Amino acid sequence: MAVAFASQGDLEEKTISFTEVGEGLWAFTAEGDPNSGVIIGDDSVMVVEAQATPRLANMVIEKVRSVTDKPISHLVMTHYHAVRVLGASAYNADQVIMGERARAMVAERGQEDWDSEFQRFPRLFEGHESIPGLTWPNTTFGNRMTVFLGKRRVDLMHLGRAHTAGDVVVHVPDENVMFTGDIVEYHSACYCGDGHFADWGKTLDKIKAFDLSAISPGRGDALVGTEMVNAALDNTRDFVESTYRPAAQVAARGGSLKEAWDAVRASCDPKFADYAIYEHCLPFNVARAYDEANGIDTPRIWTAERDLEMWAQLQG
Repeated sequence: MAVAFASQGDLEEKTISFTEVGEGLWAFTAEGDPNSGVIIGDDSVMVVEAQATPRLANMVIEKVRSVTDKPISHLVMTHYHAVRVLGASAYNADQVIMGERARAMVAERGQEDWDSEFQRFPRLFEGHESIPGLTWPNTTFGNRMTVFLGKRRVDLMHLGRAHTAGDVVVHVPDENVMFTGDIVEYHSACYCGDGHFADWGKTLDKIKAFDLSAISPGRGDALVGTEMVNAALDNTRDFVESTYRPAAQVAARGGSLKEAWDAVRASCDPKFADYAIYEHCLPFNVARAYDEANGIDTPRIWTAERDLEMWAQLQG
């Protein structure tokens, strides 16, 4: 039987959880689907990650309204990917915030990413007709920005390249809780198609240095307590290294992309095959690892056409 490409065969709705990870801090999770975060301040609310469509964003808003009636004033996107940003219009937030690098990636490859992800993951884009267009921030920053929600301080930081070149994290110092975007996952595969393998571990080290009380990761369950936080950081590191190392070994001897695919499967399948979106991510991860090992620093732009060409090459 033919293997479905990416998540085209994943049509089952996921169970949503809404977990308090600190006082007034919540993680919206859905069994490996993209997570969102909620930060309740004195007078208003910040949401981290918009979701893929206004339909999905409204599910986040419904959960927000179950715990507070304060207005949503700020929306932060940790990076540019379509499944994270295209639901932004539903929030009507005064401040829509991205890092400068992420905004540049919207300009460079945002439409291509939208077209590509729409093909890869049709379930997440149900109700796509309500998306008004690409999401553009009205506020950007370089390496650091601080927002005050009344007395509550929220620090937005670019700690380094990892999942993309433009990743930012959101840290709430009064509870020492961080919303990491897809730099950190928990029992969900890391998507590395726009990743920077050589830098990812260094960025994880910087996150670990905060000695966090809790993390809301990009995908997977909320992580409360030092033990869970460190387990997720170590597991993410293992996933990234287990993907890159065999692909780099194949590239070093002049082997093919298909050989890299086989080598990465042998390395990762025994440890990660049961992770959410593992089969979805694997071809893109192998292709990017092979490119980086061959000296391509800036990830090549994924298009709907390139997706299918790569898939055919790996399956051939």
